[in-house]
Amino acid sequence: MSKKQDIMTATLDLIDEEGLQSVTFSKIFKRANVGSGTMYNYFANKEELVNAVYKEARMLMGDYLMRDYNPEASLYERFRCLQLNRLQFGIHCPKEFMFIDSFSYSPYISPELRAMDDAHNSRDVIISLIIEGQKQGILKEMDSHLCHQLMHGMIASILKGYYVKKYPMNELQIQQIMEASWKAILV
Repeated sequence: MSKKQDIMTATLDLIDEEGLQSVTFSKIFKRANVGSGTMYNYFANKEELVNAVYKEARMLMGDYLMRDYNPEASLYERFRCLQLNRLQFGIHCPKEFMFIDSFSYSPYISPELRAMDDAHNSRDVIISLIIEGQKQGILKEMDSHLCHQLMHGMIASILKGYYVKKYPMNELQIQQIMEASWKAILV
């Protein structure tokens, strides 16, 4: 792992453990085992560092969302794939998921970065899927971004309960989550 990656990993770990406001450069130096000169080689300030961590997490989430996505599949199968991938991302990358969920609307995250898409344009894929479903009369008529937020919010809420061991996450629960999230946006 590079020193830059060490710094970013240490930052994400500290944000997860202590919250963003408690994270200081000195804590990052210590956790990443780097000096201040190394830190400032890569990042001018905390905001730039947090934005880099956010961008990396969003790119990772985009990679997860598009895994095994088949644009030729039925609307339901595409929806299910995206939602299942979102859930899997949250299960396998909880720090990144919670960071994105918690800080997407933080003033620390630049508006340009907040609006960015990943390498797969997963947000565009999701919005297009929603619009297609609405045109077919299958999905509720609502703002497509609001519908996307509803889809994300359901998974986020479930994952937060899972993280604190409120309930298990086995195949039955996953199937129930997929069906409930689909029914939530059906006409």
